[in-house]
Amino acid sequence: MLHTDTIPVPEDLKRLMALPACADLSFPQVGDMGLSLPNGGRIEAIADLTNGIPSDCSLATNVLVQLQPFLVSIECVLKILGLLQPLIDIIGGLTSPTDPSAVEKMAKAAPKFANAAADLLPCFGMLVPGAGIFNFVRDLLRLIIAVLKCVIGSLKTVLGVMKGISLRLEAAEAAGNTQLMAVLECAQENAANSAAHAQASLGPVVNIMPMVTTFLEMAGISFELPELGDPEDAEALEKTVKKLEDTVTVLEQLIEAVP
Repeated sequence: MLHTDTIPVPEDLKRLMALPACADLSFPQVGDMGLSLPNGGRIEAIADLTNGIPSDCSLATNVLVQLQPFLVSIECVLKILGLLQPLIDIIGGLTSPTDPSAVEKMAKAAPKFANAAADLLPCFGMLVPGAGIFNFVRDLLRLIIAVLKCVIGSLKTVLGVMKGISLRLEAAEAAGNTQLMAVLECAQENAANSAAHAQASLGPVVNIMPMVTTFLEMAGISFELPELGDPEDAEALEKTVKKLEDTVTVLEQLIEAVP
């Protein structure tokens, strides 16, 4: 028997089962995000799509990440600029000793110059070996060690996978299981690609070495990153891991030797 009676549905249930409006499902519109710099330049936010859909929060964070190295890089420049105005007044007084106003400016500028010069002194640590240079070198070596350990961990994981695949591949070959061999060969190729990506992550360290060599030499340190083996060869990869571990040991010893 067909029933035609309508069953009443409570309003709360109707609202719960109602399709959401498009506005509730729409992705937020992200506006431009940037920061005008005092030197006339501008930092623009870079959307990182690997971390999902960009938002104002992620873009603002990206700008702050870019801002920090800029502020660090101009700290000494600002201190130099703070030194120039009182220096100009002092030179004006020295070149015009008969001009009372110039002499007065020089007298007022002298203490300002002395204070600005004192603020600038730490910046000379980049030129003369001292605590600033040594602290920088120690932190730099620790950073390199951290990167090397990350790469070593990744390579060890991939190496374990490659060895397991090799054993199973030998068994599949002995059994004549061509389908399993094809799957294992694909997995072996993926493992080799993973090893190559892990080795490539050392790229930033390789790139900064020419730029920091001078600082390392000022601390009496000289070392080279080892050559990396073929990521497709498990035996070569094992040797690469050993070389990187030896490099970490050397760097840890060098940190202890930094004054």
